[in-house]
Amino acid sequence: MINLKLMVLILNKIESLEYLLEGLSSAGIGGATIIDSAGLVMTLSKMESSFISSSIRSLFTGRGAEEDNKTIISVIRDDQLDIARRVVYSTVGDLSKPNTGILFTVPIDFAEGTKKKGYLDKENGEASHKLKEKHK
Repeated sequence: MINLKLMVLILNKIESLEYLLEGLSSAGIGGATIIDSAGLVMTLSKMESSFISSSIRSLFTGRGAEEDNKTIISVIRDDQLDIARRVVYSTVGDLSKPNTGILFTVPIDFAEGTKKKGYLDKENGEASHKLKEKHK
C-alpha cells in the first residue's frame, strides 16, 4: 500500500506560479488544484475593518499588499515530497523569506477519484487495474 499526502502551498509570490506548475508537472506531479485565496489580515485590511488598527494596517500597505495569493493543493505520494519541495524552492525561492509562501502536507487516510495511474504502487498496480476492469 502506498501512502498519500495532501500537499498545500499557499503561494504569495504569484509571479512564480507558471514556472512552479511547469516544474511540478515535469517532476511527475501532474494533478493540482489552484485556488484564488487571501489571508485573514489582508482581507480585513481591504475591508477597512475596525478590528485592524491603523498602525497594523500600515504594515500591509507596502509592495504586494493589494495582491491576493494562490493556494495549490495536490495529492502526492510520500516519495514525491522531496522532489516537490525542490521544485518549490527552485521556482519560488526560500520559503523562510517574507511574502513568499507556506508549504505543508497532511496525511491522507482515504482518497477516491484520484488519477489512478500515478498513485498505484508497483507491486499491486496490475492486480488493482485488473480488479477495476472486472467491476466496470
